[in-house]
Amino acid sequence: MADFSNDGLITFIVKSVLILVFLLLSVLVAIWFERKVVGRLQVRPGPNVHGPFGLLQSLGDAMKLLLKEDITVKAADKFVYILAPMISVFCSLLVFAVIPLGPEVKIPFTDIVTPLQLTDFPVATLYILACASVGVYGIVLGGWSSGSTYPLLGSVRSTAQVISYELSMGLSLVSVFIMAGSMSTSEIVSSQESVWWFLPLAPAFFIYLISMMGEVNRLPFDLPEAEGELVSGYMTEYSSMKFAWFFLAEYINMINVSAVATTLFFGGWRAPFGLGMINDGMFNEGWWGFLWFLLKMWSFMFLFVWVRGTLLRFRYDQFMLLGWKILIPFALVWIFVLAIFQGVQTFLEVDARPFLYGAAALAFVILLVTLYLDSRAAKRESEQLAETPAVEAFDAFSAGYPVPPLPGQALPPSPRAARRAAAQSRVAAEITAEATAEAHGNIATKEATDD
Repeated sequence: MADFSNDGLITFIVKSVLILVFLLLSVLVAIWFERKVVGRLQVRPGPNVHGPFGLLQSLGDAMKLLLKEDITVKAADKFVYILAPMISVFCSLLVFAVIPLGPEVKIPFTDIVTPLQLTDFPVATLYILACASVGVYGIVLGGWSSGSTYPLLGSVRSTAQVISYELSMGLSLVSVFIMAGSMSTSEIVSSQESVWWFLPLAPAFFIYLISMMGEVNRLPFDLPEAEGELVSGYMTEYSSMKFAWFFLAEYINMINVSAVATTLFFGGWRAPFGLGMINDGMFNEGWWGFLWFLLKMWSFMFLFVWVRGTLLRFRYDQFMLLGWKILIPFALVWIFVLAIFQGVQTFLEVDARPFLYGAAALAFVILLVTLYLDSRAAKRESEQLAETPAVEAFDAFSAGYPVPPLPGQALPPSPRAARRAAAQSRVAAEITAEATAEAHGNIATKEATDD
C-alpha cells in the first residue's frame, strides 16, 4: 500500500484542492472532446469558433448555465429539490480520493516526496462502489421532489438501473480482488507489474465496460433521461445551476469509471508494455506515471463518445434483460471458474495459467455468442409481432387514462385521421373533377376549331 506517513495536513489540503481543480478542468475538456469527436463521427467540424480549436466553447456553456434565470417549480419540495443535485455532485467528487494517479513524486520547489494519491485503505474499492451507490439518491430525490410525473418515472428507472448494473459491476471487480489479493487501489496497481488484469480477466473486463456505461446513464443506456419518452427524465424540472450540477455529476462519473477501469484493469499509472523495462524502469517513475494514467483514462473517455455516436438507445425491457439474465449470471460463473483457478494455484502448487487463459477465451466467445443470439431472438420476436394480425378490439381509455395496445390488439380508427382522410379524398375528387372538366373543355375547343 502507498506510504502516506510523510504527508501533513497542508499536503492533504493541497492534494484535495488539486484533485477538485483537475476534475473540473477535465469536465470542461470532456464536453469539448465529446462534441468534437461526435462532430467528426458525423462528418462535421464540431466546435471551432470560440478560442483555438473551439476550446473555449465549454467555458461559454458553463457561463450560460451560471447566468441563466433560475426557476423553481411551485409543486416541488424546495429543500429536497435543491439538495438532490448537490448529493449527486458531492458523491461523484469523492471517488478520486482513492485513485492512484502516479507513483511517489517530488513536489517542485520543495523537498516533499509524496504519492500522487490523496489516501488509500484496505477496502478502497468498496468505498468507490459505496460512493456510486449513494450518488443515485440525488437522481431519485431530484425526480421525486420535482412534483411532476416524468421526472418521477425517470428517477424510478434510474433506481432499477443502478441496482442492476452495480451488481454486475461489483461482480466483475471481484475477479480483480481474487487475482490481486487486495481491495486497496495502490496494491492492485502494484499487482499488475508483470501483466495487466484486462488480459487474464477479459470476460470480467468486458462486463465492466458494459456495466460502467449503464452505471453513468450514457447511451445506449440513458433510459432515466430518455428524451423521446420522458422529456428529459429526472432533470426535466431543473434549470440554470441546479441543472448544471446534474450535468457536472454525469461527466465526473464518466471520468470516475474510466479512472477505475484504468486502475483495476489497465495497470493504473504503469507504463505500457515494453516501456516499463527501458533504462531500469525510468518510465515508471516520477511524473511519467501521471502521463500514462491520463492517456489510459482518456482512451476510455473516447470509448464512451464512440459508443454514443454509434449505437441507438435500448428499449427498457432489453436493457434490464441484458443486466439480469446475461451479465449477472455470466459474472457469477466467471467468479466460480476464477476461484477454482486460484485454489489450484495456491493449494496444489500447479501452474494453472493455461487453464485460466483458455477459460477466459472460451467465456469471452460464449458471451459474444449469447449477446448475438439474444439480439437475433429479439429481432425475430419483433418481426413476428409486426406480422401478427390485430383481432381484438381495444379501448385505450377504458381505465380512465390512455394505455398502449398489447400484441394482438388494435386501436380503433382515430376520428382525426378519419376527418383528415375524408378531407384528402374530397380535395382529390375536386382536383380530378377540375382536371376532367378542363380536359372536356380542351376537347370542345379543338372540335370547334376544326369545324
